[in-house]
Amino acid sequence: MPENMKDLAEVDEAMPIGQGQTISQPKVVAFMLELLEPKAGEKILDVGSGSGWTSALLSEIVGKKGRVVSLELIPELKEFGEKNAAKYGFVEKGTAQFICCDGSKGYEEESPFDKILASAAARRVPEAWKKQLKVGGRIVAPINSSIWLFVKKSENEMEEKEYPGFIFVPLIEE
Repeated sequence: MPENMKDLAEVDEAMPIGQGQTISQPKVVAFMLELLEPKAGEKILDVGSGSGWTSALLSEIVGKKGRVVSLELIPELKEFGEKNAAKYGFVEKGTAQFICCDGSKGYEEESPFDKILASAAARRVPEAWKKQLKVGGRIVAPINSSIWLFVKKSENEMEEKEYPGFIFVPLIEE
């Protein structure tokens, strides 16, 4: 949380973090992580990493043998998130890496990923994410006003499940 809002850290609501972006409501993050099913040793792409909160949670789960690649398009938020995750040693241990780029394009350099989590609403799941996901992998992403779970069954087949009734900031693309 930004310094001037630390007293609200335990409130179960989405909170502004600057640059027109928000930290998602804790219950929503918990729901998304349950759908994602992160495990120790996995490589996970975290799109729209913002404050670094989900990246830190994922880094703790994947452990020292795992890796979280965190993408954030807004430079100030990339720095904010990286500093927050660094407080817990995830950056220097190499468990979390923060990159300033357009997350809708994924991150080909580190693919394929076991899992992909997005924290901003896209209009559709980007083809780059589908391509950069391992068979058997999962994508959890807001699409419009729903959270979607995509499970890659084969190179050409995705199982989809929609969970409606959510509000997210839009995914910013270049």
